[in-house]
Amino acid sequence: MKVEKKPVRKGRRGGGGMTLADVARLAGVSPITVSRAINTPQQLTADTLQKVQAAVARTGYVPNRLAGGLASNRSRLVFAIVPTVASPVFLETVQALTSTLEEAGYEVVLGQSGYDGRRENELLDAIIGRRPDGVIHVGIIHSKEGRRRLTAAGIPVVETWDLTPTPIDMLVGFSHEKAGAAVAEFLYSRGARRPAIISADDYRAGLRRQGFTEAMARLLGKGAPMPCRLVTAPTSLASGRTGLAPLLDRHPDIDAVFCSSDVIAQGALTEAQARGVAVPSQLKIMGFGDLDFAAHTHPALTTVRVDGTAIGRQAAAFIVQRARGEPIEHRIVDLGFTVVERAST
Repeated sequence: MKVEKKPVRKGRRGGGGMTLADVARLAGVSPITVSRAINTPQQLTADTLQKVQAAVARTGYVPNRLAGGLASNRSRLVFAIVPTVASPVFLETVQALTSTLEEAGYEVVLGQSGYDGRRENELLDAIIGRRPDGVIHVGIIHSKEGRRRLTAAGIPVVETWDLTPTPIDMLVGFSHEKAGAAVAEFLYSRGARRPAIISADDYRAGLRRQGFTEAMARLLGKGAPMPCRLVTAPTSLASGRTGLAPLLDRHPDIDAVFCSSDVIAQGALTEAQARGVAVPSQLKIMGFGDLDFAAHTHPALTTVRVDGTAIGRQAAAFIVQRARGEPIEHRIVDLGFTVVERAST
């Protein structure tokens, strides 16, 4: 007896999910038109784009970005590395670079490196293996191995929120040392003669601390060490309270305190008020970052404003320019900072 074998129907690639061809049939267009609607919608007429979008919505089709990336040698992914997602100081930068890159057709993946740098190499290894179209890093990458591997991989890199003459690739930020020095000059001009510091223990806060200490020593002409309290990063309101308390106990005559973040300064304000120390007549308090609450503390907080939005937009623009093969005229952009005077000083 002859047994007839029926042909086996092959399932759709991807385990039976909707394909680009399915969307094209439903919309009555070619697959290349669907691809253009997803990747370069500006090339289509409004009527055709609407048909494709309606078909995508009906089918629930999700583009295979990995396959498209392999075909074009571009992943459309950009990794942004921040020290912590708990600190609000980097939010403006992350929001700006995310929205700017999304408009250009990129997705942003956020990674957290920590403040001590121990995870930096592991994180960079994982990122390089995925061959993103760019890496945006808050701060200078200090790991020699990480710098070597990023350079060898040829991935566009933008270091941010810092300043160095030797970036891996591109950089947008400001000088923390100059910011600290500007705070010293400002407080001195407002009558501070016995200043102190409450500082986080991370690298960038250390640069601000160094700039402040050196500038204040020049202004005061004193060689004695300045009272300083280090607190663990990431900081909190409690860091400010626990930082100021021992300073006041051991140095009751201090007349100004520079806090390495607005969050610390908010805690210092709270501790001063709890102790009945008048701000600013007895103690001037100054922060860093100009977070959204700084103008609404009591008294309103004097601080240093850094344009995080501009940093994010410029970092994103660098990545897009490099992806388009456009020349980068200035690889280092110093956006500076602004001292914002309010009632706390």
